[in-house]
Amino acid sequence: MKGEAGRMQHSDKPKQEGHIWGSMRRTAFILGSGLLLLVAFWNSVTWHLQRFWGASGYFWQAQWERLLLTFEGKEWTLYIIGATQVPVLLFWAFNGLLLVVDTTGKPNFISRYRIQVDAEKLRQSVRTVLFNQCVISLPMLVFLYPILKLWGDPCRRELPTFHWFLLELAVFTLIEEVLFYYSHRLLHHPEFYKKIHKKHHEWTAPIGVISLYAHPIEHVVSNMLPVMVGPIIMGSHLSSITVWFSLALITTTISHCGYHLPFLPSPEFHDYHHLKFNQCYGVLGVLDHLHGTDTVFKQTKAYERHILLLGFTPLSESIPDALKKME
Repeated sequence: MKGEAGRMQHSDKPKQEGHIWGSMRRTAFILGSGLLLLVAFWNSVTWHLQRFWGASGYFWQAQWERLLLTFEGKEWTLYIIGATQVPVLLFWAFNGLLLVVDTTGKPNFISRYRIQVDAEKLRQSVRTVLFNQCVISLPMLVFLYPILKLWGDPCRRELPTFHWFLLELAVFTLIEEVLFYYSHRLLHHPEFYKKIHKKHHEWTAPIGVISLYAHPIEHVVSNMLPVMVGPIIMGSHLSSITVWFSLALITTTISHCGYHLPFLPSPEFHDYHHLKFNQCYGVLGVLDHLHGTDTVFKQTKAYERHILLLGFTPLSESIPDALKKME
């Protein structure tokens, strides 16, 4: 019997490894095919948007040149403002509003969209977020500047074309999805989870500001690097970097905020991850689908609510959780 059990365990291991590698091959094939299709239909998809950009592009180019003239010889300062201060100000402006609602429950027209509530440990969380931003994020972004200079000046005179900017966003998003999914899933390994990732999961009902509430190692590996690698590879202009960093911070805030607000992306996916821990590791959900790490989520009411809310009736009311049976 022992010999048979040993043979079964030995045969199961290659099957598991084969399943993982098979999933990764399918992932590469599907993501690669999607990127090729995006490039193939690029002109037709962006034609109308390009017309708008053509009309307004001269205006933005003129404003950029005025900035360059103002900061002539101090492009370093301009980079710091664009890559760090603008995204951070947007992050705290958005989270400041959410914190008011989280702590007071007002205004009601926002609080009624709350998914779940847990407002404890807030002060400690804010201190950790500020530490991560000032002591970790800022030095990393400062170090990013000379790396970007190797590919071309991020403060160069010509703004990127609209087509190139959209391509950059597509590449940034793809790289972030891959790096975040696998780094995040690695952090759920028992050894890494216990020592590093458990800190972020202290919040089973997250709020927006704790999107950056993490152990310093996690903040570097899973928060910063997935967002920074794209601009490095593309040799991006400061304008693209500023927009991308701002979008990344706002998006992760929405994913953690606990409010399923009208006309904004659904937070149900990542909210479920904080609830169950072993589902929904990614940002877009593509890799979760390919690796089967969203199968339980797809059987829940939260999955039915994981849509863009186009009305003003909270989805928690129109698609409520099943009532518990009376004992």
